[in-house]
Amino acid sequence: MAEYKLLLPSMGEGVMEATIITWLFNEGDNVKEDDSVVEIATDKVDSDVPTPVSGKIVKILKQKDEVAKVGEAIAILEIEGEGTASEEVKTETPAATPDADTLKAIEEPLQTTAASNVEFSGDLYLSPLVKSIAQQENISETELKSIKGSGLEGRITKEDILAYVANRGNQTAPVQAASTPKPAVSAPAATIPVSAGDEIIPMDRMRKIIAENMVKAKQIAPHVTSFIETDVTNVVKWRNKNKAVFEKREGEKLTFMPIFVKAVVKAIQDFPMINVSINGENIIKKKNINIGMATALPDGNLIVPVIKNADQLSLSGLAKAINDLAYRARNKKLRPEDTQGATYTISNVGSFGNLMGTPIIPQPQVAILAIGAIVKKPAVLETADGDVIAIRNLMFMSHSYDHRVVDGSLGGMMLKHVHDYLENWDLNTEI
Repeated sequence: MAEYKLLLPSMGEGVMEATIITWLFNEGDNVKEDDSVVEIATDKVDSDVPTPVSGKIVKILKQKDEVAKVGEAIAILEIEGEGTASEEVKTETPAATPDADTLKAIEEPLQTTAASNVEFSGDLYLSPLVKSIAQQENISETELKSIKGSGLEGRITKEDILAYVANRGNQTAPVQAASTPKPAVSAPAATIPVSAGDEIIPMDRMRKIIAENMVKAKQIAPHVTSFIETDVTNVVKWRNKNKAVFEKREGEKLTFMPIFVKAVVKAIQDFPMINVSINGENIIKKKNINIGMATALPDGNLIVPVIKNADQLSLSGLAKAINDLAYRARNKKLRPEDTQGATYTISNVGSFGNLMGTPIIPQPQVAILAIGAIVKKPAVLETADGDVIAIRNLMFMSHSYDHRVVDGSLGGMMLKHVHDYLENWDLNTEI
């Protein structure tokens, strides 16, 4: 029999390590090729690690809540044959090495605004466990940058930060400028009274991440929201005419979402300053149009998979990409890179029967569109013979944008263009 080292696989650009959540098999269990053997977590997404070989797990090297680096062995399997083997770790080779300024821009650093260090800038790669320790110990970003990491590419490991904490009292702490403390997500300033019969439900890992991100987003960006009501009767007629044919031809459902994405992409092309991020006092104008798609999960949590280069996809391509991402999101099959790089986000609150909403802008984006439910209503139509009242399919849209860089004129005009593209949808559009 031979030993096989199961390695933590590459999980996309910028993801260098992951935290073990749960082992799905125990030592001594037999596994088959492609069985998912362990659930792991990164800052972006939870996913499973399958085994590329069949065999028996003889030793688990990384336990629950421990951090493993990409390429590090997490378990040893006993397989047929002789000797020792290991899984090949595939890594992406970049076309060129960017300079430091370019790296800071493309990594979309978040702005640290509080001495309580609930967040850290994007040029610090921290695993969920290391970040959690840093927050609990109130370790500042400046202190973190002073820690010499022993991990891959100099990253800070759990052992590094614990060693720093143990010796912290013997070091000179850097002086921090006074600032208003940021309210903690999981530790409110005032004790919340608990009455008899109340149930205390601890947040799961994903809910904690969502909570932190939402608080951070509201504190960073001054939100403004514009609203518009849109007649989508042509869109409804076109979909009704094409959905059966499309499903028969492609084996895919035709929802309204690809149409909404297509209209948003065209409006972004009209107003490219919506497709930006803020880095300090600089505005980064994004070349690619990557559309985030807010997706509700069966467990009640939320995730935002990303349609990459949406401007390069046809309606058919958008429909397939959206269906694929939605399916994998709800079945925990997303890869870390599937949730990275969004430049603009759409939230379909209409899927819950809501007429409108005021969504929170995901950092570091500067705008998000909420799409409400499509409702049949009487509406006034202008005709050559005068005004008439007819039953139409109407829908509200709300556009939230970051007032630091998007004023009412830009945010409102962009929304109006989405409205126009949907109202004037060509019934003869091919798919």
